[in-house]
Amino acid sequence: MSFRRSLVFSASFFFLLFHGAFSFYLPGVAPQDFQKGDQLQVKVNKLTSTKTQLPYTYYSLPYCKPGKILDSAENLGEVLRGDRIENSQYVFKMREPQMCNIVCKLKLDAQSAKEFKEKIDDEYRVNMILDNLPLVVPIKRPDQDSTVYQLGFHVGLKGQYSGSKEEKYFIHNHLAFTVKYHRDLLTESARIVGFEVKPFSVKHEYDGNWGENTRLTTCDPHAKHTVVNSNTPQEVEENKEIIFTYDVEFEESDVKWASRWDAYLLMNDDQIHWFSIVNSLMIVLFLSGMVAMIMLRTLYRDISKYNELETQEEAQEETGWKLVHGDVFRPPNNSDLLCVYVGTGVQFFFMILVTMIFAVLGFLSPSNRGGLMTAMLLLWVFMGIFAGYASSRLYKMFKGSEWKSIALRTATLFPATVCAVFFVLNALIWGEKSSGAVPFGTMFALIFLWFGISVPLVFVGGYVGFKKPAIENPVKTNKIPRQIPEQAWYMNPVFSVLIGGILPFGAVFIELFFILTSIWLNQFYYIFGFLFLVFAILIVTCAEITIVLCYFQLCSEDYLWWWRSYLTSGSSALYLFLYATFYFFTKLEITKFVSAVLYFGYMLIVSYAFFVVTGTIGFYACFWFTRLIYSSVKID
Repeated sequence: MSFRRSLVFSASFFFLLFHGAFSFYLPGVAPQDFQKGDQLQVKVNKLTSTKTQLPYTYYSLPYCKPGKILDSAENLGEVLRGDRIENSQYVFKMREPQMCNIVCKLKLDAQSAKEFKEKIDDEYRVNMILDNLPLVVPIKRPDQDSTVYQLGFHVGLKGQYSGSKEEKYFIHNHLAFTVKYHRDLLTESARIVGFEVKPFSVKHEYDGNWGENTRLTTCDPHAKHTVVNSNTPQEVEENKEIIFTYDVEFEESDVKWASRWDAYLLMNDDQIHWFSIVNSLMIVLFLSGMVAMIMLRTLYRDISKYNELETQEEAQEETGWKLVHGDVFRPPNNSDLLCVYVGTGVQFFFMILVTMIFAVLGFLSPSNRGGLMTAMLLLWVFMGIFAGYASSRLYKMFKGSEWKSIALRTATLFPATVCAVFFVLNALIWGEKSSGAVPFGTMFALIFLWFGISVPLVFVGGYVGFKKPAIENPVKTNKIPRQIPEQAWYMNPVFSVLIGGILPFGAVFIELFFILTSIWLNQFYYIFGFLFLVFAILIVTCAEITIVLCYFQLCSEDYLWWWRSYLTSGSSALYLFLYATFYFFTKLEITKFVSAVLYFGYMLIVSYAFFVVTGTIGFYACFWFTRLIYSSVKID
């Protein structure tokens, strides 16, 4: 069935991609009205665990299955996230409460018992969906009069009987659902605004032989006897019978349909989050203002002094950045590789910028599962035209002539590196039989997007960029390179590069905590307004710290600024990876080797992308700065 789904996806991937990327959910658009008695179909999604980070399909465990399992249409982002949305045997009727509905009875064999125990050990949660709302477990905060929501309910739990030290496994086999709805007083129709559950472990009992009309003694709607606790829990052991049941209550709510996601999107530490962001913003803006003021005053004095020199002897006695004007625009070593990385950084920069704009406008709501990832992939593909343009323009300035070679390397270097890591990680996920493994059809779609769309667009951009006139430098380059004097210890390239990455990382590390938490601890992240602000701060910080260090470097008569400008701000990626390592050991409970490899593999890809983006921002800031200052002084 998985192979068939993959082929179907391959054949119709254009529809799925564009549907997933551009059929955005907007609050207040396309609500579904239900009349009393209308059927409500609960869908099941993947099993997830923060301990393993490996999703599995719901029916990978021997849960009650419908006669025919139907897959919901999935976009590219959902497949990459490991979502597998399928139908279930949990069926409700709108505003008609139900009590002690029997889903099915099953007898555990050795294999089934082992599978349930493994999932309970790894703290897996069951995810369900009703009217596009995820199932949550409400948890009261003990210190506050408020409620937080945990996505999905645990498969089961481990515990001990009173007076016994032996640890047992218990399964949550009774689900008490609460469906919240907002009613229209005029039409009597209602819209679903909440989907909650309280799971119980209950050892159900019944009289006589099992049949269609069997009535439970532990949970009987006729006797108004319902489950209220788990005092007699259901053990998970071989040859044990498990009866799955559920209740449904309907609760009218004042929450309107357009606001139904608000409860899901509230951060647990919202006050700390806001205070930290504002505090970080003020510090970074203060530092940036001071740096900008110092640089402007110093540069103004330098330029005025150089332009007021009266004699040749005075000019020869001068030191500083003017002395290296004949070498400052000399092409660097490995200039081709620099062009490739700059082009890739431009591609990522515009992808992030457009994604942020869409997200801030509300087009990438969490209700559109996989929409964010799908949009980012498609935008990255289409931004290839800017990558080709930027790399070929820089390449032509370096007197290069083989623009096709640069375009090909720009189109393949970064994606090939990421694909190599991705294929290794995907092979590990396949080995674990997880639904997070990308199927063949999706692999085909990704390869097609890369070679069928991205590569041609890079070549188009490269052609257009190379046909334009070459960028003219403001000063001429000497034929013989000038000797660089011995540098002070603090101007050592490694030291200055590592120092340069601290401030850009400091601008984002607080927000990074919340982003990592949403990714690895299965929480929603939707404060894109603040994220956009942090991204703007990151751009300013990368630009300013690179300009400052570049100025000091040129004043020390070291004109090898091309690569150093890229690495100065790009080194913030090193701190990002170190912080991700710190987060792994302090916040996550991952114990399995494969899960740890997945975490560090994906964070390595993220850090690599962050290096490319921040490095490109720093490079262009320094490029603009050097051209500006050398075009502002008189060169004899």
